[in-house]
Amino acid sequence: MSGYHKPDEKTLQGLKDIANKLRINSIKATCASNSGHPTSCCSAAELMSVLFFNAMRYKADDPRNQCNDRFVLSKGHAAPVLYAVWAEAGFVKESDLINLRKIDCDLEGHPTPKLEFVDVATGSLGQGLGAACGMAYTGKYFDKSSYRVYCMMGDGECSEGSVWEAMAFASYYKLDNLVAIMDVNRLGQSQAAPLQHDMEVYRKRCEAFGWNTYVVDGHDVEELCKAFWQAQQVKDKPTCIVAKTFKGRGLKNIEDQDNWHGKPIPKDKLDDVLKDLQSRIQVPNKTLCPHLPNEDLAPADLSPISLPSPPEYKKGDKMSTRRAYGIALARLGQASKRVVALDGDTKNSTFSELFKKSCPDRYIECFIAEQNMVGVAIGCATRDRTVAFASTFAAFFSRAYDQIRMGAISQSNVNLVGSHCGVSIGEDGPSQMALEDLAMFRAIPTCTVFYPSDAVSTERAVELSANTKGICFIRTSRPDTAVIYSPDEKFELGIAKVVCESDSDVATVIGAGVTLHEALAAHKILQSEGKNICVIDPFTIKPLDAATILSHARKTGGHVITVEDHYKEDFQQTSLSPSEYSSFGAVTGFEMF
Repeated sequence: MSGYHKPDEKTLQGLKDIANKLRINSIKATCASNSGHPTSCCSAAELMSVLFFNAMRYKADDPRNQCNDRFVLSKGHAAPVLYAVWAEAGFVKESDLINLRKIDCDLEGHPTPKLEFVDVATGSLGQGLGAACGMAYTGKYFDKSSYRVYCMMGDGECSEGSVWEAMAFASYYKLDNLVAIMDVNRLGQSQAAPLQHDMEVYRKRCEAFGWNTYVVDGHDVEELCKAFWQAQQVKDKPTCIVAKTFKGRGLKNIEDQDNWHGKPIPKDKLDDVLKDLQSRIQVPNKTLCPHLPNEDLAPADLSPISLPSPPEYKKGDKMSTRRAYGIALARLGQASKRVVALDGDTKNSTFSELFKKSCPDRYIECFIAEQNMVGVAIGCATRDRTVAFASTFAAFFSRAYDQIRMGAISQSNVNLVGSHCGVSIGEDGPSQMALEDLAMFRAIPTCTVFYPSDAVSTERAVELSANTKGICFIRTSRPDTAVIYSPDEKFELGIAKVVCESDSDVATVIGAGVTLHEALAAHKILQSEGKNICVIDPFTIKPLDAATILSHARKTGGHVITVEDHYKEDFQQTSLSPSEYSSFGAVTGFEMF
């Protein structure tokens, strides 16, 4: 190809030598831990060598530099080869590699962002490409930077539908700064992958999804150098490098054999295997340095994000919280260019369309592919490049639960907004009703769960979530409800609002969203009958303001009623301590959030 310059022989030999060093260090690490996936590392050795020491541009001493090329190891079980790469680059001490999988070592069995060179956690297969799409979209359309994104995938994980959601997304948005590498080593965990080494079918599938595709020998460093260079020249299409490799490459009597997945090399074979690999290294002390990135991007602005003005509602105004979310998001987008929005073809129901109208260049339509939408949002939020809000019907986030779970492990700061919660959506029926979403998101570590009850509290929930670390979930409702808070009302995480109380309350009633308004209606009826109740709006379900709830429960003799638009959890099944049980005394209709 015109313009391509083949690397000199010393460089090619250096890349071959590095590949074998990566094998040696992956084997040593997995043997030291007596667990891991050395054969999965060995199939990717040349791919990783050429990628990190010929194709990619990055600062080896500053892995999270905003200008660096990005790398996602979607086949996360091959973590030792990634750690070996960074040892070769000089960031990780080679002596630390043998601490792989030890409880006091951050070199875990699968990569997490505890390590500076890891942006997203991987290991639950089929998710890396979606996150890489978010990084590439951010680089091309938001940052407008020259950094490129590379994602290493296994052939086994290509059975996951989320991979093909991401493939469709990348081609639709012409992510020519994205390169997927399929390590087609034929063997899965328990048997051969479905296509084995049918490289032509892989090619046709990738091309059918709109990708520029190269089928290569994944162990030929010269061929790989050329393929990565070619990918950099392509415009308006992502590139997939489909690499034919062999699991356990370079390991005698192990290469391309069944039943070696996730097994360290037996001790009686170890010396012979290492000696053989060492003998293939011709220039052991030659070091190839990575290319430096272009300095074309400023560090992220980490200043707090605030609404440009207080909410503009009056008490008694009728407004659904889903519409209030759209208004708040558009206002927040006007206040900060870091705010971006994603939706899954429900923008006219979630009202994220208001953000699209206000900030069209920062809106991403992800279509009906919720798994990929969450993955893209996580990718957009890496390295603090954006503050991402992704919305759909709350019920449909259950489809992306694994991506959400992995987002928490990724230490991601991403905001998920679920509309049409509970039975209050009405005639659409149970398939559209989120009745398990609170339980689902409460179980996610790092997750803050907002359940605003009017337009004012919704705007403040959006503002707070933009500045809260971890996963945030905002639950919004379909029906119009009255505004009950004044525009200057202050809201905080884990602080409930006592909406109604008196010295003669006979029960504490807790409601949120539409059920708070039902509780307030009950309060009026009971008050007309000479009975008073305390009504509490928790605002955040996690963290829950237990102190306020317990205090008022005691004042009302332990009579507590929760009114929930959600599947119930029986009181007997909650994890209350004995002291908390006794503090309630007689409990009427009590269900914990």
